Amino acid sequence: MRLDKFLKVSRLIKRRTVAKEISDQGRIEINGKQAKSSTTVKVGDVLTVKFGQRIVTVKVERLQESSRKEEAAEMYSVISEDRVAEA
Repeated sequence: MRLDKFLKVSRLIKRRTVAKEISDQGRIEINGKQAKSSTTVKVGDVLTVKFGQRIVTVKVERLQESSRKEEAAEMYSVISEDRVAEA
């Protein structure tokens, strides 16, 4: 599954266009490597997403083409959620 689609279906990011923009800006890593929106996501991958002052690290638990709101959180598990202090 494409990275931008996974982010939207899992509801980590609400819109696929926003997910595409963020990933193409280099703010998302998969297993420690910078990822583009078209990068393939697999079960077991570790995603690091930089949201402004927050860095969220999640592990992909499962992939599905669509999900209801209740099921979306089951697609990943949060490993860590950190705040970045402004310089």
